[in-house]
Amino acid sequence: MIAVRPALRVAEYDAASFRKSWKSALFISVVSPVLFLGAMGLGLGGLVGSGRGTVAGVSYLRFLAPGLLVTTAMQTASAETTYPIMNRLHWSKIYEAMLNTPLRVADLLAGELVWLTARFAVLSLLFHVVAVCFGAGRSAMALLAIPVAVATGLAFATPILAYTATQRNDQGFNALNRFIILPLFLLGGSFFPVTQLPLVLQGIAWATPLTHGVALGRDLYLGTAGVPSSLVHVLVLVLYTVVGVLLARWTMTRRLVV
Repeated sequence: MIAVRPALRVAEYDAASFRKSWKSALFISVVSPVLFLGAMGLGLGGLVGSGRGTVAGVSYLRFLAPGLLVTTAMQTASAETTYPIMNRLHWSKIYEAMLNTPLRVADLLAGELVWLTARFAVLSLLFHVVAVCFGAGRSAMALLAIPVAVATGLAFATPILAYTATQRNDQGFNALNRFIILPLFLLGGSFFPVTQLPLVLQGIAWATPLTHGVALGRDLYLGTAGVPSSLVHVLVLVLYTVVGVLLARWTMTRRLVV
């Protein structure tokens, strides 16, 4: 059983560490996607509007915004659960120091999840506000895309954290970004419908949490969400998160408990 107070102490440490780098994190997590939304949604969207007119029946800006909202959560999950976790596990050995207190591995993991959930929620809310200012996501249902982005972030953060706990250096992070995060960013349905991909790539895309998060977020932004399809998307995100938590607890225990 996980005690709430110890987990909050771990999250408090993460928040204190974040204060030292919040400016750069704000640019990477918010300003950069916003600039991307403006350039792609308005710039490229203007060209789309003068040509075919719409993508999947809506303006390109409205199509793109929920995709960027969810993919930003994925990218933040990767950034927060690779080098920062490696630092606490291996370089600074912060986790070892924490375990010399009454904290347990389960408390460390729970604290990280609390912090990540708060991080994704604030980030997604800020991005949503900007998207509304650009003219996308003005329906009340679009607000539900925020917890969808949070859930997608956790669906990536937990298995990546489990993977990080198995690493002894940062060499594997380049492969993670190059062969998983970047391809999903481009092919996960954020910029064009997944149905335009070859069937093999469509199957791979739908096997990942990003495509389900993008599809559900977009349905909510456009007001086209249906119960059966939405339930499937939610179940996939929950499944990835649950499996990721179990794996992370196992790998962190093997790494930290002798």
